[in-house]
Amino acid sequence: QVQLLESGGGLVQPGGSLRLSCAASGSIFSINSMAWYRRAPGKQRELVAAIIRGGSTNYADSVKGRFTISGDDAKNTVYLQMNSLKPEDTAVYYCKLMNMVGLGYWGQGTQVTVSS
Repeated sequence: QVQLLESGGGLVQPGGSLRLSCAASGSIFSINSMAWYRRAPGKQRELVAAIIRGGSTNYADSVKGRFTISGDDAKNTVYLQMNSLKPEDTAVYYCKLMNMVGLGYWGQGTQVTVSS
């Protein structure tokens, strides 16, 4: 009974910015990590960024220096600030939560389109 609600996607020009949000609710039983994945049309889903209990983060090489993942523990929410967006960033972005007993949950996805 965990629900992840994503928001913030949309259409943006190359070089623009978007901020994605993912709010978790339900019987989470404590968060171990949250992450953003993306899947471009016709491609495999890939890890974009993750934040782990304790605050450590990691990023795909393709987004380092442009994207920032952060979390608000009090709100059970994770954010992805995306700057200097490129057409190659166009994808459906998915939030994933891993709890402390090893269970994972996925959000519904939010579309990000980078186009002039």
